[in-house]
Amino acid sequence: MEIPVNVKMRVYKFGNKAADGNSKMKNLLGGKGANLAEMSAIGIPVPPGFTITTEVCTEYNLLGKDAIVEMIKEEVETSIFNIENLMGTSFGDKENPLLVSVRSGARVSMPGMMDTVLNLGLNDEVVLGLAKKTNNELFAWDSYRRFIQMYGGVVLGMKPESKEDIDPFEEIMEHLKEKRGIKLDTEFTVQDLKDLVYDFKDAVKKRTGHDFPTNPWDQLWGAVIAVFNSWKGDRAVYYRKMHGYPADWGTAVNVQAMVYGNMGNNSGTGVCFTRDAGTGEDVFNGEYLINAQGEDVVAGTRTPQQITKLGSMRWAELAKVDEEDRLKNYPSLEELMPKIYSELNGYQEKLEIHYKDMQDMEFTIQDGKLWILQTRNGKRTGAAMVKIAMDMFKQGLITEKEALLRIEPSKLDELLHPVFDPKALSNAKVIAQGLPASPGAATGQIVFFADEANKYKYTILARIETSPEDLEGMNIARGILTARGGMTSHAAVVARGMGKCCISGAGALKINYKTRTLKVDDKVYHEGDWISLNGSTGNIIEGKVATSEPELSGEFAELMKLSDKYATMQVRTNADTPNDAKIARSFGAQGIGLTRTEHMFFEVDRIKAMREMILSDTVIGRKHALEILLPMQRADFEGIFEAMQGLPVTVRLLDPPLHEFVPHQLETQRSLAEDMHITLEAVKIKVAELEEFNPMLGHRGCRLGITYPEITEMQTRAVIEAALNLKERGITAKPEIMVPLIGTLTEFESQKAVIEETANKVFEERNDSIAYSIGTMIEIPRAALIANKIAEHADFFSFGTNDLTQMAFGYSRDDASKFLPIYLEKGILKVDPFEVLDQEGIGQLVEMATERGRSVKPNLKVGICGEHGGDPSSVEFCYRTGLNYVSCSPYRVPIARLASAQAAIKATL
Repeated sequence: MEIPVNVKMRVYKFGNKAADGNSKMKNLLGGKGANLAEMSAIGIPVPPGFTITTEVCTEYNLLGKDAIVEMIKEEVETSIFNIENLMGTSFGDKENPLLVSVRSGARVSMPGMMDTVLNLGLNDEVVLGLAKKTNNELFAWDSYRRFIQMYGGVVLGMKPESKEDIDPFEEIMEHLKEKRGIKLDTEFTVQDLKDLVYDFKDAVKKRTGHDFPTNPWDQLWGAVIAVFNSWKGDRAVYYRKMHGYPADWGTAVNVQAMVYGNMGNNSGTGVCFTRDAGTGEDVFNGEYLINAQGEDVVAGTRTPQQITKLGSMRWAELAKVDEEDRLKNYPSLEELMPKIYSELNGYQEKLEIHYKDMQDMEFTIQDGKLWILQTRNGKRTGAAMVKIAMDMFKQGLITEKEALLRIEPSKLDELLHPVFDPKALSNAKVIAQGLPASPGAATGQIVFFADEANKYKYTILARIETSPEDLEGMNIARGILTARGGMTSHAAVVARGMGKCCISGAGALKINYKTRTLKVDDKVYHEGDWISLNGSTGNIIEGKVATSEPELSGEFAELMKLSDKYATMQVRTNADTPNDAKIARSFGAQGIGLTRTEHMFFEVDRIKAMREMILSDTVIGRKHALEILLPMQRADFEGIFEAMQGLPVTVRLLDPPLHEFVPHQLETQRSLAEDMHITLEAVKIKVAELEEFNPMLGHRGCRLGITYPEITEMQTRAVIEAALNLKERGITAKPEIMVPLIGTLTEFESQKAVIEETANKVFEERNDSIAYSIGTMIEIPRAALIANKIAEHADFFSFGTNDLTQMAFGYSRDDASKFLPIYLEKGILKVDPFEVLDQEGIGQLVEMATERGRSVKPNLKVGICGEHGGDPSSVEFCYRTGLNYVSCSPYRVPIARLASAQAAIKATL
């Protein structure tokens, strides 16, 4: 008896209201493939096709081309046959040809990061059959020209040879346009297109040494493999690193029957959004081109027209185009093709309701028939993300919990950056106007090449148009400015995904890469000149514009209020100054989890006394210097306690090694010697004595307070006196004194005794008292192991995960940059453990210390105050572990508040 074998399916078909897959299969089919299957199943007109799974990409990376082609050949051939049946055409046929598109499709949207080939299946014979079948010779040869250009770039590697050069195919086209005295691609004649095809193939032969492939099946396999290879391309790798996507996900490949937007004035192509991806406004919007193919819209080589009449009128106002000119030369799709627009509008409404999220759709109109090529949850700015989630909740499309889970915590960071000061804007000189492609405020020095975006500290990347190769530079630059392209161009879509300020389609700009200049009318701006971009209005401004701090208001404030409804774990802040404390409190911080007292000593008027204390050889000398520091430190604490009145403030005693405070330059050492009336040699000797082989494991933390208890005495006195001074003014302070870097119980007991003795002295002197608590940082692995013993004497624990990570991994934070990038590249580590908490290892120490501490003191307060306190995945871990609070920098407080709410919601699902 033959045992049936369970054969794994590697190719999934879709089309004609049927599909093998669905929208829940994004990990296997990629986002694009899963949504194509879903749309087909719910009756949206989708060109038929098939998806090669992400697992095949992984297998390809292990086994290579030949093995993969052999593995999926039969399934692919069957799937092509299915498309042929549904379309009534034949792949490679000279009289009734089927042409296909080949596109990438990872499980998450990565716009422009991987490769696409259109019109695949054309050759010198098939193009004649296509021309005859459609009775449109111009369309057939234009499609052939496009195919060679795309296939040459994607599969055959025909890229510009240097950054100053343009695309080799574009260069050939520009020469022909110049020769013919024309400006637009649409002005080419049939003979022009035939000449281009000949010249393109000649360029391929000269560059690669091989003829352009003519067999459609060879073309197909070349394109499939090129898409798989693009997963490991530089721009895709950089994009994954930027967003933290794992390298082992792989990409799917989508092969679809071609539909043509370049068949004449009754055809076109476009991109649309069910809501505004920049602002979140609930308005259907997008762009289209007549007689064009999809890549024309996003490439930015032609500036497209608006889909809706409202959008067209808004565009005309920005572009200073009068109504008569707009209607004649730039009509909306709604006005030009009302029936097509009505059908498209119905599909966008249906898809948004179906997916319950803002959709980014691509469509083609072929000779009066509408086809939907793709839909996906649209990339959006942080502001749009918040508005869309809150609006959909108010509209009843999603629940409160769904609204909160819809928000990507890290993208809230975009809403917390400074904005242009209104007064400064009123005096600003606007030099040109573009399209407000991605909101925000950006000021920087002009650079013209993406690989030079880090040439200055703050840069504006100015390009004629951007391409996917510019990704890294776009990420580095403060803002992006393009002379061409619309609201759905590559620059606009990628910038919105990054939350980066962007102005596109600024037609008044004349950018010259050779001379590195930007010309507006008669004014020339050179590389290094300062300009500012207002991404909310599209204004390009000369020079620098002052900024002001952002505020929690509108939908953002509503979101935070909703977060607090579900969050059970508190969010505190790390703040060392009253100003930091005020900012954090305005962002909703519920106290301070870490005040680093050492930062207060680096100010000019204090560092001298600090150095005198360190260099003194006697207790009396050290106490004298500390008496000078006491009122300064006390005043600092008063300011911080007042800013946080009524909320707890955790003050960490002095932590860093003393050598960080002493002068290392000869002139500064000489000046200190004169002030202290000692010899320069004595200063040099003391500085040398403080040098350590491994200062992070040396004389720091509680070891300083044990060696020099007078330091702990002064700091305790400053804390207690500050709290009492505020009490006299009717202000409640809640100080928590934290002993750093303990590894033994006796270290903690020693410092606790000094703190209590000093506090009692102050209470006696003032004949008054306040409530305070004493706890410790758990940042040495040994402290985590004996947490039950420490908890018997400590009021609270706070995990210093920066040092805990350093000591448990054995990685020096100061030196890890030499090898961590290689570890990440080789997959030895998936993430930087100093940025994202290592839940498997360091997490065990946190869980163990929390559990052991609470085994002897059930109500022990436990928090985290390392940099991980603002990382959403680490916040979720802290919630699961039962911590009372996380603490992070002021500008990450809203992020942590949302992450805390999301963690609580996920625990109930």
